[in-house]
Amino acid sequence: MSQQFPWDIGVYDAHCHPTDTMASVADIPQMKATTLTIMATRGEDQDLVQQTAMSLGKSEQSPERAIPCFGWHPWFSHQIVDDTDANTAQQKEDHYMAVLSPAPTEDKSFINALLTPKPLSELIAETKARLQSCPNALVGEVGLDKAFRLPGIWSPDELENRDGQVTPGSREGRRLSPYKVKLDHQRTVLKAQLQLAGEMDRAVSMHSVQAHGAVFDTLKELWKGHERVVLSRRKRDKQQDAEGAVSEDEASAPDSKSPPPFPPRICMHSYSGPVEPIRQFLHPSNPSDVYFSFSSLINFSGAPARKITDVIKALPDDRILIESDLHTAGPQMDDSLEDVARQICKLRGWELRHGVQVLADNWQRFVFG
Repeated sequence: MSQQFPWDIGVYDAHCHPTDTMASVADIPQMKATTLTIMATRGEDQDLVQQTAMSLGKSEQSPERAIPCFGWHPWFSHQIVDDTDANTAQQKEDHYMAVLSPAPTEDKSFINALLTPKPLSELIAETKARLQSCPNALVGEVGLDKAFRLPGIWSPDELENRDGQVTPGSREGRRLSPYKVKLDHQRTVLKAQLQLAGEMDRAVSMHSVQAHGAVFDTLKELWKGHERVVLSRRKRDKQQDAEGAVSEDEASAPDSKSPPPFPPRICMHSYSGPVEPIRQFLHPSNPSDVYFSFSSLINFSGAPARKITDVIKALPDDRILIESDLHTAGPQMDDSLEDVARQICKLRGWELRHGVQVLADNWQRFVFG
């Protein structure tokens, strides 16, 4: 018989989307999970995330039942026009021709069905205002995605079968078009949001599909000139003699009165990459602390694959988080969190209560620093 799951310790969902099914938000107060870290992704859900977090408030179980996260997902990055570059096309048709691949040259009906793009400066100003109004809010979900294709135009059948319970703006069951958002444009939208996170000293939840190298390169570009100085063993020994004990991982960053252009903490959500990139993300010279979260939905939908087993075993204890990544709150979300926590504890060789405590402590550090 399985050991009883220790919900009393505190269980924290590092990444979820209950506002995609607003009817399920009413189930959150009855959930066993302590706090949900709720992501925004596009224009239709920014206010919903903020309103949901405010409506849930605090409880005896947790200071906050929900942590709001504001950000523009790479799936919707085509809806943002870079008005910070004078050479960027500002007209709707010209913009979409420039940022989509292949360019929909012969598909004017597709362009007409797309939203009028929002200026990047406006997006950043709106997100900053939301972060200012929510002191514990994070930036997310943001990132890069090389695989995603835009949904096609609604067909009559798709419109007829549209689910009225689902918040508009996502794929909603539509057939996919051949069009992708160029990676350079995704990077422009991502970098602006990462810089805002640095300015506001907020952690970030990062989406990465087939793009771990590109995400790392983007971060490395922002980190340049701010790297932590990692002392050699010889220099550490000398400093110990001069100033007292210096920890094995101690590093120092250049002093600066202005905020850094990168977030203090990053979560690679539902990480699906191999072990090798982890070593890059966790290098001691990197000035952002990088965490890795895992979900039953993405990482453990079947028997644990060798890759995910190797990844979880390779990570330091203090950089692992759990998430549901579900679009519906309630018992299913609780079950998903329990399942992934048990899986991780088994792979790490942790006793269950100890493992759940480690995961809870990691979430607290990721969110609050």
